[in-house]
Amino acid sequence: MKTILLAGGFGTRLSEETSLRPKPMVEIGGRPILTHIMGMYSKYGFNEFLVAGGYKADFIKNYFANLPMQLNDFEIDLGSGDVSILGTNSPDWKVAVVDTGLQTMTGGRIKRLKPHTNGTFMCTYGDGVADIDIKALVDFHKSHGKLATITAVRPPARFGSLIMDGEKVTEFEEKNPLKEGWINGGFFVLEPEVFNYIDDDSQPFEREPLTRIAEDGQLMAYKHSGFWQPMDTLREKNMLDKIVNEGKAPWM
Repeated sequence: MKTILLAGGFGTRLSEETSLRPKPMVEIGGRPILTHIMGMYSKYGFNEFLVAGGYKADFIKNYFANLPMQLNDFEIDLGSGDVSILGTNSPDWKVAVVDTGLQTMTGGRIKRLKPHTNGTFMCTYGDGVADIDIKALVDFHKSHGKLATITAVRPPARFGSLIMDGEKVTEFEEKNPLKEGWINGGFFVLEPEVFNYIDDDSQPFEREPLTRIAEDGQLMAYKHSGFWQPMDTLREKNMLDKIVNEGKAPWM
């Protein structure tokens, strides 16, 4: 089963980093967050990836083209240009990087990758990590027989709460993500029929396509109450970097 990684956006809220590289290639713990996400899937035996590039797609192409030589010693025949890798340190991944357009929305990026899929496939955003059991997610999808599964997560709570009686504070409540409800956390499992719900490049997958899938009774939610964290801001990037460097990353 192949996994689409949406990696084409401009990442404007993280402009401190994304002026030089696409957001999925911003490093946490010394390597791109995109490879952390791939590792989440690979841990459960899913090793085939379709990277939907757009903004600075060449950066992603160059990274994966050169990764085997970065991770291993190598021998090159300067006459022919042939390269032999002298080692086995590379992950056992098959990675296709496809430029899906600079202005294409997420739905359009998914649909452009239709020729590269072969049946049921997975999809997620290239800027968020979680300690999701991917096998359990896939098993849940297979169990209900619908066209699409979305992973529902609790958003990170941003603020604590003040409980007041007039102007008097009677209680201070720490941040509680369980009071924030459920949101779309990505980590989709999708059947090929989902492509029929996407009209063109201009459609964000999260809007009309998912709405129509839900209206047709074909969208189910896998509830994940564990760790989930997007990397939308420099503060969140630094937080994830700190978690990895301290050896406390729940997804690893």
